[in-house]
Amino acid sequence: MRRSSRRLPRRVLGAVSGAVVVAALAAAPASAAPTGPLAPVQDFLAAQLAGLTGSTTVLVHGVDAAAARAAVAATGMSTVTEFERIGVVVASGTAGQIESARTQPGVTYLEGNSPIEFAQETSNVATRGAEAAATLTGANGEALDGSGVSVAVIDSGVDPNHPYLRDADGRSAVVANLKSLCLVEATPTPDCVVRVPSVVDTDTLSLGGHGTHVSGIVAGRPTTLSDGGRLQGAAPGASLVSISTGAVLLIVGADSALNWVLENHEAPCGAGVSPTVCPPIKVTNNSYGPTGGGAFDPNSATVKLQRALAAEGVVTVWAAGNDGGDGSASVTNPPGQDPTGGILSVASYSDLETGTRDGVVSEFSSRGASADPSTWPDLAAPGDTITSACRPYLPICATGLDFRNGPGLLDVGTFNTISGTSMAAPHVAGIVAQLFQADPAATPAEIEAALVGSAHRFTDGAPYASVGGRTTSFDKGAGLVDVLAAVAQLTGS
Repeated sequence: MRRSSRRLPRRVLGAVSGAVVVAALAAAPASAAPTGPLAPVQDFLAAQLAGLTGSTTVLVHGVDAAAARAAVAATGMSTVTEFERIGVVVASGTAGQIESARTQPGVTYLEGNSPIEFAQETSNVATRGAEAAATLTGANGEALDGSGVSVAVIDSGVDPNHPYLRDADGRSAVVANLKSLCLVEATPTPDCVVRVPSVVDTDTLSLGGHGTHVSGIVAGRPTTLSDGGRLQGAAPGASLVSISTGAVLLIVGADSALNWVLENHEAPCGAGVSPTVCPPIKVTNNSYGPTGGGAFDPNSATVKLQRALAAEGVVTVWAAGNDGGDGSASVTNPPGQDPTGGILSVASYSDLETGTRDGVVSEFSSRGASADPSTWPDLAAPGDTITSACRPYLPICATGLDFRNGPGLLDVGTFNTISGTSMAAPHVAGIVAQLFQADPAATPAEIEAALVGSAHRFTDGAPYASVGGRTTSFDKGAGLVDVLAAVAQLTGS
């Protein structure tokens, strides 16, 4: 099997110690002496405070947004942005101010602006997704290709003009193009996520490439390459909402994108734009996370946002990670470990480039701890040697080893083959769009139940076990996603 980009964006977490807390308390003003229980501090932030001489960015969690705002004001910190729906204010402050915020009424948690980095033709045969699009129709009477559903791709950006993302009439699959401006420490802006013109190539602006490749896996239009090869994304009729977080990330930028989806999923193109032109967002794709895994943090803004999205009918899909593992310890992406229905962690499956449904778990795909089912992936999807949209001059695209030319005379090297769970997750995001097209009234929990309950249990890797009424495994979850079977289970047909 060919190998190329397998690095997943990661979030680097520190460790807390008593010395950190002592140092932070020493830096706090005398007036901030604690008078009650201190709000807990995330490990990464606690470690950061130990050597902090200037200011840094902090996410202040409150019982509600008003409490978080009051704490920021009382301690003299500067507001960067807000996630009002989950009661979080992002602010800039010194170690003393941040420690003082722990004592403020209604403050429940303090979180740091953790850095994250981008990791990295037969696939739709193995999932039976192409067969579903060719043989089934959705509730809207159209081919089951994800039409009528928007997928939000939170990534480095998108090239909306790429031939793989254009319909036959020339329109782009990208119906909304946005950019997160909360990319660097302490950059105040009233709106962290802003709209940009639909033709702007945000992936080139960020010097990325990852996001366009991922977007093509979600919703690439049926395309014949110059060598005669035919490609299409998992949901070739779905619409895309791209939120560029840049090629170098901090968690506030990614969380700002999730927060934007929470606030705008019903009308991503703005009030007054018909849903037939710009459908509601029903699923987000998130191909970033920590190297080496990490503990699931239910207090993080990320988890609060994805749970709020699930409550409003939006599925969240995570790449499981690219750290391999043998089951002795978990190395899966922490937010994907969330047990909330409709939050999915996706391992990478290799169809051995034959379209087989009995391939193998990719060696790089992150495994959970064999003794802790809460860390296991939910299911697997093709992530090994996936050909999709790429511009050869962008860094991520240059890591691929199989440049191919698009359909036009000038489309030289505009497709490439890359591997990683970053490629497996968007397969599932596109398939979720197909399922919502089949049953628009389905809940995120019902979507997840249909996917994991109908997965094809290929035999490679760890044995399956029955856990909480679910058949699953620590390396591939319930098995390979099967679109036809999932639709049948969801709709009862």
